[in-house]
Amino acid sequence: MTSTTLQTLWNESDAGHVRQRLYHVLRHAIIRLVLAPGQALSEKEIADTFKVSRQPVREAFIRLSEAGLVEVRPQRGTFVVKISPQAVYSARFVREAIEVAVAKSAAEEGLSSRGLDDLFELVERQRRTIVGGDYDRFYVLDEEFHQTLSREAGHESAWRFTEEVKAHFDRVRYISVPDGTPLETLVEQHARIVEAIRDREPDAAERAVQAHLRELLVSLPRLIERFPDLFDNH
Repeated sequence: MTSTTLQTLWNESDAGHVRQRLYHVLRHAIIRLVLAPGQALSEKEIADTFKVSRQPVREAFIRLSEAGLVEVRPQRGTFVVKISPQAVYSARFVREAIEVAVAKSAAEEGLSSRGLDDLFELVERQRRTIVGGDYDRFYVLDEEFHQTLSREAGHESAWRFTEEVKAHFDRVRYISVPDGTPLETLVEQHARIVEAIRDREPDAAERAVQAHLRELLVSLPRLIERFPDLFDNH
């Protein structure tokens, strides 16, 4: 099952050369719990799965270690790290600071009508995934919403920086769908962010982003209790 899912992620990836693509696929597999917290990773098995040499796999492991997603234990192997609640809180703090600034900037400067239409369309597409119970698609659209907002506000580099620091945060977001905050609530929060930007209300945009990103603080204790094996509680 894991090998098949990894191969699917590989086929869906358009991340460029092999090294970048491999890192991209493994990172997404860890975030989406295809590779579970605590799971041992084999260079040979990964290389065989993707039909690549072991060198780019080794390099991907190093990058994942630097990102805090795997741990290389001498004489024992490489393991997916468990989710650190402290890392989740830190990532949320950084992400909120960046995304509040982006949303306020968008409300102050205004977005193009096309940009606003794209954001409202993403909100509607998320609503449709709820009806169909397509939680994987909901997660993808959630990412697309925040990336689109940063891009349309002229701050796409801010999104790229956010992506680098939010891996543990994203793993919790992924397991919280659909067990955390109701998806309908998250979609309505997205709608309020766009409405505040459309109405050129920076303070309202700030409050809407804060409310949205702080939902995880409410659901995290419940998720730790429900899935204790996924978290590092030391």
